[in-house]
Amino acid sequence: MRVYVPLTLPALAEAYKSGELGAGGSVSAYAVTPGLREWYLSDDIEELEYAALSRAALASLRLLAADPEAARRRVVVAVDVPDRAASFDPGRALDPAALGEVRVEGPLPLAKAAAVHVDADDAETDVAAAADALEAADGGDDDAQFVVDGAEDHELLWFATQEIPHLVGQ
Repeated sequence: MRVYVPLTLPALAEAYKSGELGAGGSVSAYAVTPGLREWYLSDDIEELEYAALSRAALASLRLLAADPEAARRRVVVAVDVPDRAASFDPGRALDPAALGEVRVEGPLPLAKAAAVHVDADDAETDVAAAADALEAADGGDDDAQFVVDGAEDHELLWFATQEIPHLVGQ
């Protein structure tokens, strides 16, 4: 099963230094779960994995909102894990806030990562605005939601794991 782990660039740098994601505990990630399948209404695995990646990108945005010092670029690490390693709460399967959410018992070796997805530099202004508007959007402000949705107009770029040192300035 491929899981998508939301991070920030500082968290990616820390994972690079330690060699693992989620040092000291379980890892929050996103994957193609039964609830995501039902919500997305598609049998195309590539579309479903893109939906899981998009959910992880939103979770990365939430991490950015909580860390004003982090560069305003969303980061998602794709990792292949055994199916039994990822668990989800079936009671929250269709909860919009938990679609695709899974827990993976960590730590996950960064060497097992398949790829890293990161915003391009030109997305920083929109991602910063989205991080700033997230709380208001969660409160039902339609204008703020429009700003948050603006970050989704930027596709995350794909990077090989060998490019992580360049991404984190090492």
